[in-house]
This record gives sequence, structure tokens and C-alpha cells, in this order.
Amino acid sequence: MHGQHDGRGRHDGPGRRGRAKWTALVSAALLAALIPACTPEEETGEERSTGGGGPVLAVKVDNVGPARPQTGVDGADVVYVEQVEAGLSRLMAVYATKLPKTVGPVRSARESDLDLLRQFDDPVLAFSGAQSKLMPLIKSAPLRPETPGSAPAGAFVRSQDRPAPHNLYVHPDKLLKSPAGTEELERAGVTFGPRPPGGTRTEARTVAFPAARFTFSWSAERSRWLVAMDGTRARTSGGGDLTAGTVVVQYVKVSQSRFHDVHGSNSPLTESTGSGRAVVLRDGRAYPAQWERPSASRATEFTDKDGDQLPFARGPVWIVLAKA
Repeated sequence: MHGQHDGRGRHDGPGRRGRAKWTALVSAALLAALIPACTPEEETGEERSTGGGGPVLAVKVDNVGPARPQTGVDGADVVYVEQVEAGLSRLMAVYATKLPKTVGPVRSARESDLDLLRQFDDPVLAFSGAQSKLMPLIKSAPLRPETPGSAPAGAFVRSQDRPAPHNLYVHPDKLLKSPAGTEELERAGVTFGPRPPGGTRTEARTVAFPAARFTFSWSAERSRWLVAMDGTRARTSGGGDLTAGTVVVQYVKVSQSRFHDVHGSNSPLTESTGSGRAVVLRDGRAYPAQWERPSASRATEFTDKDGDQLPFARGPVWIVLAKA
């Protein structure tokens, strides 16, 4: 997905060797056309904030070491961080106000995604596949599933410079004509507004999963939280920093589900309905909060100690679903 291999710099004369090299060059050119280059412009794409009232796009994004740096995550409106097998993490990037040209690496869906996405109206979920017993639940859920086997031609592509399964990418414009718009964010309880009073000055906050760690460090110069994963500054595939305008640490119940991966590890079930405590990080401050979502079809509300809604700062919102 990044560079293509150079030729050997050797001149072949006419005949069989020349024809063979010509065929190889043509094949390489066709492959390069299929595999997108990860330039910064292609990570975020053209910003189109006037949504057409359609669905949001959610993409399941790989987040183990070989999958980094990711492409297009910096263009998401909301990034959910979920625990998966063996205590590792996976991201679900949600796009409502703009569609990047490329997002990935794309990985498989989990049962937790289904309830989480019910906050949105008929969302599109792009993923690489799922455990065979989970697929019927995904197909019956109120969402539009898109996988390499069901999506339009050219929507999913494989990169040649990473090994599978960490090399699958999606072109959002092949799945949606236009972004949904800010109303779909509000539907899920993501609202923006001025910084509320109070809060505690905070330079950094770390959230640990059993086998993954996230640290969000405040940069006053950039008015953003800098994201670090497993002790290393998170980058985009274009070389920039991965940042957040707001970080929400939402403490939830995480238990064993009825599903397992191919290695026999249980898939954690993250319950995003109910209520609990949270911490909202914005503008270099930490705000203790409560979250509440009575049912899967309702939005998640984040409120302060007086019950008033806590507005978010402009920019990507990262919601880390941490075990209570």
C-alpha cells in the first residue's frame, strides 16, 4: 500500500525475454492502479461536511503491531476502542461528516459491534468477515454489512507490502455516495459545545487492557490529545500524529461471549447499554462523568455530577470502552 518494487534496471533485448519483461511491467502497473498509495490526502480525503442524510460508515480497523500505522483513522468522527481476544484491542472508526479515500487495515467484526451501532440509523459496517456462527446475527441486525465478498467491485483491495491479514483496505466512496452529516453523530449522543466549567488539569491519561495500552497526552500547542499505543506514539500512514479532540473513557461490563476465535480464545462481549462512570478529556482537563444508555436503540448520554450533558470539543472523539 505504500511503495512498489523497482525493476532490476537491466535492458532486455527483443524476443522472449523482452516480451516477458513487458508483461511483468504491465502487470505491475495494473497492480499499482488497484492498490492505493497512502498519501496524507488519501488518508483524510476531501472533507464534505454537508451530509446527504444517509447512513454513517463504520469500519472495523486492525490494531495490532503489524497493522500500524493505519490509514484513514485520523479522518474518523468517532473512534471506538474495544477489547478483543487475548486482551488485545480493535478500533471501530465511524465516519459521518467526511469520507476518506482509504481506510484500513480492515478486520473482522464482533458481537459487541451490533449493539454499539444501533445508536445510528441503518449504518454501513465494513469488515473483513466474522466467526461463522456470528454472521447470521450480523445479517439480521439493523445495519448494512459490507465485506469483500458482498461489496461492489473495487471497494476492498489488498496491499502488497504487508502480509495478510493486515493488508485489507476499503474505499468508502465505493460504499456510500456522500457522508451522513452531523445529525447522525447527535443521534449517538456525540454533541459539541464550549468547554464546561470545572474539570481537573490533566497532562496525560493511560487506559490499559490486558494486552494493550493507550495513553492520551495533552498538547496545548495543537489543542489536541496525542495518541500513543503500547508506549509508542501513534502515527498515520502519511507520517502525521494520530490525535483526538476529545477522549472518553467509558467504563463498561466486559464478559465472555459465546464465540471464540480460530485459536480457541474467547471473544469478549462489551456491553454498551446500561449505565456507569466515565471520564471525559477535553481542552487539557478531565471531567468525571456518568454515562447512561437505557436500551440499544437509545443514544449514550454523558453527564456531569449535576446531570447536565457534557459537550465534546471539536475534532475526532475517541471513546475507549474500558472494563469497569
